Amino acid sequence: MIELELIRQRANAPTLVEQLVRAFSEAIERHTLKAGTRLPSVRRLAQEQALSTFTVTEAYNRLVSLGLVIARRGSGYRVASRPPALAGATPAWEPPSLNATWLLSDVFADHSVPIKAGCGWLPNEWVNETGLHHALRAVSRTPAARLADYGHPYGFAPLRERIAAELNRYAVPANASNVLMTQGATQALDLIVRTLLRPGDSVVVEDPCYCNLLQILKLAGLQVHGAPRTPQGFDLEALEDIVRTRQPKALFINTVLQNPTGATLNMAAAFRVLQIAERHQLWVIEDDVHRELVAAGPPMLAAMEGLRRVVYVSGFAKTITPALRCGYVVADRDVLRELARTKMAVGLTSSETTERLVDKVLVEGRYARHVEFVNDKLKDAHARVEQHVDDLGLELFHRPQAGLYLWVRLPIDPARASEIATRALRYGIWLAPGSYFRPDDQPSEWFRFNAPYSCDPRLWDFVGQVAQEARVAAG
Repeated sequence: MIELELIRQRANAPTLVEQLVRAFSEAIERHTLKAGTRLPSVRRLAQEQALSTFTVTEAYNRLVSLGLVIARRGSGYRVASRPPALAGATPAWEPPSLNATWLLSDVFADHSVPIKAGCGWLPNEWVNETGLHHALRAVSRTPAARLADYGHPYGFAPLRERIAAELNRYAVPANASNVLMTQGATQALDLIVRTLLRPGDSVVVEDPCYCNLLQILKLAGLQVHGAPRTPQGFDLEALEDIVRTRQPKALFINTVLQNPTGATLNMAAAFRVLQIAERHQLWVIEDDVHRELVAAGPPMLAAMEGLRRVVYVSGFAKTITPALRCGYVVADRDVLRELARTKMAVGLTSSETTERLVDKVLVEGRYARHVEFVNDKLKDAHARVEQHVDDLGLELFHRPQAGLYLWVRLPIDPARASEIATRALRYGIWLAPGSYFRPDDQPSEWFRFNAPYSCDPRLWDFVGQVAQEARVAAG
């Protein structure tokens, strides 16, 4: 077996997953690990190296994706019989087809892409494993009779009370009766659209904005108008013009660490948005799922306005795990009652077992310490990615130094962005072109990069090659 010397403290070191993948890849290339050799079990390697089992599992899955290792039920992981050449070779796996179906659904089940620079979640090895395991044990001791029915339409009451208490710290006038639990923040957005809007209504979104929101609005038959996003918030002149001429019923805004740009709304822009909404009688849908990934201070529209026109959405996918699918809506009681009716009509109650689990993580899972750990790791990842971007002379929309995303402009013809993303997949790289985040899929030379998944030098070798080709072509 190979000797592992993992770097755990240095700020610019590769992630532990990357180090494991590199160590095993090199050992297989040198034939130190021969074809058919069985790798240590996930639990054994985690114990020997003082690692999370999530870290080892992710590393092994990447080795499988690269064709270096095979996984068989009951026999663990073994070195593949014919590993592909490693140095500079095109990966031996068949890349997926880059289309809307893959991006909206299959991407979550497709583990074949080794470098997931375009994804929207935290690395698996950053999961609060200890807190989750503790919470799972605690929930497993819940008497079965308490888990036998559908649960309350609004969700698990203690968790709703905890959410309301946390929002009170931001001066949001809410209690448990203002909180509706949902299966993730995306379902919360869908319930809001179904309840407050009707086919043919006009709405305003940020341009660019959360790509799944655009699909929800499209499915609902709404007229979608994009107001340009700046590092400070909406382009307010453009917003005013759209509201005056298109007479929308609602506007959707990502307040903190916006997806995809990473920018955060400033106080002056927040006041102007609320003034426009009040003057034109608009609903304001505040998507705030990233707030815990930023230092205290950014404005919260729900606190400033008081839930009269603002409907607030958040969840725990970015801090606990997206696998639990636990989000929530906070709104005026009358509005929330209607949202609850819609929730019951289209999917009945959300999972009380999941909500109990999230509640235990918040109370007993060292949650605050885990969030601090994640934010430190994100800050380091941003520094590393910014250095790559600066070294290549590329343009950054904003330098948030927090959260998941960086919005980077490549010196290309916007019409070629999808072609470049398809080409990247052949090299095991998933890119997210800006057109995915724009109303009507308008072409864009901007790309979204997930900072912790974008530290691999092979990604920036590819991006640098693309940029150089574009500059040569431009003369």
